[in-house]
Amino acid sequence: MTLPSDALDPRPSAPHFRQAISHFSTGVAVITTLTPEGPAGMTASAVASLSLDPVQLLVCIGNTLATRRAIEESGRFAVNVLGQGQEQLARRFASRRDDKFADVALRADHDVPVLADAIAHFVCSVGAALPGGDHTIVVGDVKTCEFRPGTSPLVYFASTFGSLCDPRGHAREAFHWQLASVL
Repeated sequence: MTLPSDALDPRPSAPHFRQAISHFSTGVAVITTLTPEGPAGMTASAVASLSLDPVQLLVCIGNTLATRRAIEESGRFAVNVLGQGQEQLARRFASRRDDKFADVALRADHDVPVLADAIAHFVCSVGAALPGGDHTIVVGDVKTCEFRPGTSPLVYFASTFGSLCDPRGHAREAFHWQLASVL
């Protein structure tokens, strides 16, 4: 009896792992930086809080991406958290197009591009860059951060963009709809 080749190696294949990990829902962020050549940016879902003392976060960036090289060159970057309804912005920065920043409103009060419509942002200096397979784990020392209260995030699940469900809001809308149909 001959065993299939995958039976000899119990590790999951890259496609199988990608499918499985897509069932871990995440927020969506645009990572931005500025070099002498101009702004650079990309969409990321591998972003996490790392430490409160010192205040740090981490971002995992593909080794072949131009934004990774730009962050390495500049030593600073911003994490711009996208909100519900900003799927097109996520798709724009996930593309390889050269004009990602065209017609995108930016704040002028930071030394890196910060998206004006982000629901939160974190301006960081690079604290460390660690190898992580085909990615680099960039540790960001957070210099400043802000958020807009009352906003909802854009989420990513099973390779699809979506939003959180607010059961109270849905119940309120259903109640008003039913009340209006009675009156």
